[in-house]
Amino acid sequence: MKKIISVLLVLTLVGATLVGCGKKDGEDKTIVVGASATPHAEILEAARPALEAEGYKLEIKVYDDYVQPNVALNAGDLDANYFQHQPYLDQYNEKNGTNLVSAGTIHYEPIGIYPGKTATLDALKDGAQIAVPNDASNESRALLLLEAQGLITLKEGAGLNATKNDIVDNPKNIDIIEIEAAQLARSLQDVDFAVINGNVAIEAGLNVATDAVAVEDKDSLAADTYGNIIAVKAGNENREDIKALVKALQSEEVRKFINDTYKGAVVPKF
Repeated sequence: MKKIISVLLVLTLVGATLVGCGKKDGEDKTIVVGASATPHAEILEAARPALEAEGYKLEIKVYDDYVQPNVALNAGDLDANYFQHQPYLDQYNEKNGTNLVSAGTIHYEPIGIYPGKTATLDALKDGAQIAVPNDASNESRALLLLEAQGLITLKEGAGLNATKNDIVDNPKNIDIIEIEAAQLARSLQDVDFAVINGNVAIEAGLNVATDAVAVEDKDSLAADTYGNIIAVKAGNENREDIKALVKALQSEEVRKFINDTYKGAVVPKF
């Protein structure tokens, strides 16, 4: 009988320990968020005072790629991440069997065409090289922007699923070079143009409003689709700390910070 009671006591203690490993509302006041350095980590810093006013501490972990923040989030090393848009997250979930969801949309970064070896689109020669992001969601976005400039024509209905294989007309025989998004700015010296994500451009000292030769329209399908989100593991979007994080990021103080700091290169979506 004593042995049975001892075993039950041990199991109870183990169970209590395991339950204690899960974060509950109000239990841990530190919110750990993975983010790209620019502009995401900077925007998070702007939200820090509002979070502290609610009694939360903010820990920001900066990543320089588009994969590890989701790996860390799914593993439970992060409470949330802030670096991606919904189409990218959807494709990541499908490819990796994960169940990460959006807890809120914060901003939109217009993607732009930036000059490399060629200064203007009018000066583009036959066989010119244009670099685009190599992940599916951002590549389709880049191709749509190239189509909007009359450089290529995509298969009807390709839309946000467009790939190089959907190009049906390419009058200048443009060579589309697929490059990892974070490396696009560095590729400019080697190509005629590069279609660069907003955060990558900002990190490279480029501004879509002044340096790009073409940019997505603020009222385009892309602007409505590619808002950058706070991502969490499914089920955590209703946690009080996550709600507090989203509320702080969607505050008027953060809106002003974004508008004053990025001058149109980052656009609030709240």
